[in-house]
Amino acid sequence: MLNISLDDEAERYLIEILKREEITISDLVKQLLRDRLESSQPKQTILEKMGGIPEHLLTVGDLSDREQRRSVIAERIQARYRESPWGVRHHSMVEKSE
Repeated sequence: MLNISLDDEAERYLIEILKREEITISDLVKQLLRDRLESSQPKQTILEKMGGIPEHLLTVGDLSDREQRRSVIAERIQARYRESPWGVRHHSMVEKSE
């Protein structure tokens, strides 16, 4: 257990917070400590939030070249289209009409 001494101003703030929040001193201190600890930790980067570098991007060749990126994107869109129900129906209709 930890005992602390508060000046009059801090004690007034504490009493006001406890009345408004309707919590115990112990819960208030825990909440303040938890908030302070979370705010002091370094923020996650976008890649960390996404779960790391997308591995499927690393398996393809040199994506720094614009034409290479365009062809990779086009291939993925076409593959997704062929796998979709609409793409399959469309292909079968085209084959029948020929």
